[in-house]
Amino acid sequence: MKTGKDRGATEKRLLAALGEIIKESGLEFLGVNAVAQRAGVSKMLIYRYFGSLEELIGRYIMQRDYWVNIPDELPAQDELNAFVKNMFREQIRRFREDKLLIRLYRWELSAGSPVVEQIRRKREENGLKLIESISRNSGIPYSQIQFLATMLSSSISYLAMFGDVASVYNGYDFKTDESWRQLEEGINLLVDKWI
Repeated sequence: MKTGKDRGATEKRLLAALGEIIKESGLEFLGVNAVAQRAGVSKMLIYRYFGSLEELIGRYIMQRDYWVNIPDELPAQDELNAFVKNMFREQIRRFREDKLLIRLYRWELSAGSPVVEQIRRKREENGLKLIESISRNSGIPYSQIQFLATMLSSSISYLAMFGDVASVYNGYDFKTDESWRQLEEGINLLVDKWI
């Protein structure tokens, strides 16, 4: 009988195999058989441990997604400006370092499964908690923080996905470090004006 330790190791192998296949071939060649074969396990373990390939993909996203895993503790008011700037810099960094996450975000836009809805709900829940906390700690109206957070986080997500398949958007080449640095400077200006 498999122990919890064996299950945990198998789940890690399956998640690693999933990532390797997406990195090498994209989502088009992803299938239960391919993941199981790469992990060196029976495909039945995918169904037993995750329920489906989509659930496996969902778990992979949940582990890597910035907004799903963001800490919900805020610093003191005098450090709030730096915290918000860093929050968006970190979102950019995650996308720039994790091209798989960009591919999975694109996949997620066309998927409507329960696991995708769970990811979206978790992001939304975390985002609303942050907006509420930042509003309360800064004294800035909730609607203004909500607008700023929505515009910045969605822009970063879109530009990361865009930069993965194209490059130039309004003169910025999002395949270069310099354009991302300029975007970060713009975010800093907006945050300074707001918070």
